[in-house]
Amino acid sequence: MKTALITGATSGIGKATARKLAQDFNLILCGRRAEKLEEIRAELAEITKVTTLKFDVRKKEEVFEVIDSLPANFRQIDVLVNNAGNAHGMASFQDADIEDLEAMIDGNVKGIIYVTKAVLPLMNASENAQIVNISSISGKDIYPTGTTYCASKWAVEALSKGMRMDLLSLGIKVINIAPGAVETEFSMVRFKGDADKSNSIYAGYQPLKPEDIAESIYFAIMQPENVQIADLTVMPKSQAGVSQILRKS
Repeated sequence: MKTALITGATSGIGKATARKLAQDFNLILCGRRAEKLEEIRAELAEITKVTTLKFDVRKKEEVFEVIDSLPANFRQIDVLVNNAGNAHGMASFQDADIEDLEAMIDGNVKGIIYVTKAVLPLMNASENAQIVNISSISGKDIYPTGTTYCASKWAVEALSKGMRMDLLSLGIKVINIAPGAVETEFSMVRFKGDADKSNSIYAGYQPLKPEDIAESIYFAIMQPENVQIADLTVMPKSQAGVSQILRKS
């Protein structure tokens, strides 16, 4: 059975993707919260072989050290899902906390670079290796108060396109998935635990569920070997663009 490594696997899109892929893949589940990793490991170990790695994608040395510690039976990776990412705050650029801006660049951009560089040597033996980068519709358009978050996701779009070119000779597919509004812990993190502000993001319409994006990831990676889904944008029916959502009054 092939093996998939998923970052940010303890919640949201990552957790839903782990559950979806468990039917066809052995899993390497990665995250920062040990107790949450153990919960999802115990659940999915009844379906497939699972191991977990605890690390923060923003910490370069930690990423390489922990991934290099994988046991022999998990050292061939066929699918990498770069899902871990974050958003912090909704302040205008001039008012934003510099630490919040750095966290988004470190997690959304550097994190993908670190994890992919660490995993690539373990993909060489795969006959159909694939990398899935989770971008956002915010990587295709800009909105006020989202300047640095949008910049980080535009960087993900560029990384996906560039990786696709650079890794072509290695036979590695690179798939870019750009979700629209998805209801996860994402907004609670963005608003620093303010439930009222978090809930207001999803008021008046039906956002996507993490399982919807997991289905899209599964669809993309299960294509025939000669087929590559290069770029897939997925939005709820009520959304037409990054800042265009039809809400019921």
